[in-house]
Amino acid sequence: MARYTGPVCRLCRREGTKLYLKGERCYTEKCAMERRPFPPGQHGRRKVKQTQYALQLRAKQAMKRMYGVLERQFKRYFYEAQRKKGITGDNLVKIVESRLDNVVFRMGFATSRRQARQLVNHGHFMVNGRKVDIPSYRLKPGDVVEVSEKSRDIEPIKHAVELSRERTMYPWLEVNFDELRGTFLRYPEMDELDLPFDIQAIVELYSK
Repeated sequence: MARYTGPVCRLCRREGTKLYLKGERCYTEKCAMERRPFPPGQHGRRKVKQTQYALQLRAKQAMKRMYGVLERQFKRYFYEAQRKKGITGDNLVKIVESRLDNVVFRMGFATSRRQARQLVNHGHFMVNGRKVDIPSYRLKPGDVVEVSEKSRDIEPIKHAVELSRERTMYPWLEVNFDELRGTFLRYPEMDELDLPFDIQAIVELYSK
């Protein structure tokens, strides 16, 4: 399965915004965006006026990298969103937000989407009572996600749960940390998400 294996902090610096790819580290002073808030490379400190196309491209790259999706799959998601009824940008966000690895991260069972992807790949989660090890598996409203019985004592999940217990849960999710179980209640609305990119710019890029 193709996936990005390089340094993830470099991706945040390239997009000029925090994509929260390293979990806890992103909230500390060790975050690369706090220490070096400019693009990587020898010319990173130079200020360059970006064209409209460049802004659209950067928005698309930021979304892909934030959700851990490669180009071919992302393009497929876009055209699926375009075919659905409603606003294309909203549909696209609902598609990536319903991915199992993203929901595991949002529920607080992993400290980052990258870690959630690995945990799902290793078969630590069940959906509606059945083991699912495909990170891109799409959830539907009402689906129940839970940590499998054999995985309840592994350190990454226990650590993530401890960090998540005191934070406010997203309104489209319901989570019981004691039972290590959560329910995907509905698709999120755009005004409930604080996304670090312009979704309309992505729609304009692919609509050319």
